[in-house]
Amino acid sequence: MNQNLLLIIVLAPLLGSIISGLLGKQVGRMWSHRVAIAGVGLAFIISIWVFKLVVFDDQTYNGQVYQWMQVGSISFEIGFLIDSLTAIMILVVTFVSLMVHIYTIGYMHHDDGYTRFFSYISLFTFSMLMLVMSNNFMQLFFGWEAVGLISYLLIGFWYKKPMAIYANLKAFLVNRIGDFGFLLGIAAVLMYAGSLDYVQVFIQAPEIAKKTISIFSDVQWSVMSLTCILLFIGAMGKSAQVPLHVWLPDSMEGPTPISALIHAATMVTAGIFMVTRMSPLFEFSDTALSVILVVGATTAIFMGFMGLVQNDIKRVIAYSTLSQLGYMTVALGASAYAAGMFHLMTHAFFKALLFLAAGSVMISLNHEQDIRKMGGLRKYLPITYWTSLIGSLAIIGFPGMSGFFSKDLIIESEHISSITGHDFAYFAILISVFITALYSFRLFFLVFHGQEHFTLHNGKQLHEPSIAVRIPLILLAIPSAVGGMFIGSIVFGDFFDGVILVLPEHNVLAYFGEEYHGLVSFILHGLMTTPFLLALLGVSVAYIIYVKRPNIAVRLRQRFTWFHKVLVNKYGFDNFNDKVLAGGSRLIARVFWKIGDLTLIDGVIVNGSAKIVGLAARMVRHIQTGYLYHYAFAMILGVWLLLTLFVV
Repeated sequence: MNQNLLLIIVLAPLLGSIISGLLGKQVGRMWSHRVAIAGVGLAFIISIWVFKLVVFDDQTYNGQVYQWMQVGSISFEIGFLIDSLTAIMILVVTFVSLMVHIYTIGYMHHDDGYTRFFSYISLFTFSMLMLVMSNNFMQLFFGWEAVGLISYLLIGFWYKKPMAIYANLKAFLVNRIGDFGFLLGIAAVLMYAGSLDYVQVFIQAPEIAKKTISIFSDVQWSVMSLTCILLFIGAMGKSAQVPLHVWLPDSMEGPTPISALIHAATMVTAGIFMVTRMSPLFEFSDTALSVILVVGATTAIFMGFMGLVQNDIKRVIAYSTLSQLGYMTVALGASAYAAGMFHLMTHAFFKALLFLAAGSVMISLNHEQDIRKMGGLRKYLPITYWTSLIGSLAIIGFPGMSGFFSKDLIIESEHISSITGHDFAYFAILISVFITALYSFRLFFLVFHGQEHFTLHNGKQLHEPSIAVRIPLILLAIPSAVGGMFIGSIVFGDFFDGVILVLPEHNVLAYFGEEYHGLVSFILHGLMTTPFLLALLGVSVAYIIYVKRPNIAVRLRQRFTWFHKVLVNKYGFDNFNDKVLAGGSRLIARVFWKIGDLTLIDGVIVNGSAKIVGLAARMVRHIQTGYLYHYAFAMILGVWLLLTLFVV
């Protein structure tokens, strides 16, 4: 495989970002979006070719691009690892990014920061590609931090909005917590493996698994469990798992295109990809797998409930992202890595579709985001309506849609898993199926059905947005509908052979591989399972209480006021963070300011030295009287003291 070809994949978006960002005023708005789209488009085309080389021609690549520095026996370098896992990730990332780039032309065309936005999203794509193509922990960490930094810029893109600045700072700080754990995990890898290269570390994994470390007193910890949990803390930050999930809903303050890019195929999936890539490490720690399982299940169910009380169209979809990320994390905890990656792929398509469809609705309604002020849009926005329906059916796992295959497989994997916590996880994601269908079609029905609650100003006629908005919707709807047909080759075939390690005692997917007899039988089996019935129940309940008899929703909210209040308050996470963590930090800062700055530095060191000088001056002033006999007496006294001292 040609290294120069791989370099084009990452450098083409970077070049587009540089031209749009630094030369945007010189080349103009049109050429800014052209070069940005051309860069990502070229990366997408080459990604298709690389996918073909890896999957059909059985070619892989693992090599160094250049060495940054050598410290003893440790090499810090930039390199690429191209296998089936990388191939599918770069294909998904570049495709979704290309759709977002095209969509941005229609969504941001009136914005003053048009060229700056294209520069940011191209740079974001470059960072994500560096992350997924890395063959060592140093480059992985570079991409990891770069997507975090650029997400800060994108979430706060409208920097004149106070909430946007609050949201991007929140995202940045919460991710720093996860990244601190991630950095400690990489340090542990370097300490015990003596290398940052994936292959070298994975080879030593069985030996590292036998080692222990004493952290507190004489308690021995498994080195592998500690390392994997620290790495997973990083994934919790990037992939927004409880309790480090709080940044993601607030990231909706950024423009809709970046909401789609962050939530669909890039930043939030980085943690899922990282754990999958590190399967040769995680497989040797049942403790770490159990932690992943429980955290993912908790995120899936509790964040799903949050979607039921949101009235902002983008926040409903944001909480669905949290819940779906919980599904992927649960799959990782059950060692069903291939199922988790397959759900990552299908989710990227239908989640990007849902976000961009929401943006289409917002454009038509003068950027109104409150779903209570919508309704009846079906006849005005037919393309948006049908593509939203496809995305909604995919996310609830309707048989035949892409989400059906991946979600059903994750649920069944939990059912037969032996990892501690699998019973709780199975129950949680089963309930989540019903909740997902309920909030997804609550959103769908309130936006597109029922009475019209919107008002248009200045005689504006309601119609579909520009073709730049409609084309990405149609192109994303296709894989959202049919993407599940590849489950046989990706999950049950040899697609990930030699890439993902699963120990025999953890291999839940092997059981389903023996029972898999094609798409039709899979769909027919799905029609008779509990998840399908729960999804149908969720859609039916949503139709009844939000279309046929909306007064039921009002009565339920009044009857369960306490539960509604808990959900509106986001389980108290934000209050706790603001009052205890942020408030506590400010209190500590005030204490140090008053005691350290005001009292010690200003009061004692700065002002104190001045006071001592003033006091000494006042004392000396009394000696300087101007009388000659006073000076003579002082001289005689001084001589007497000197004689006494030396004579003694």
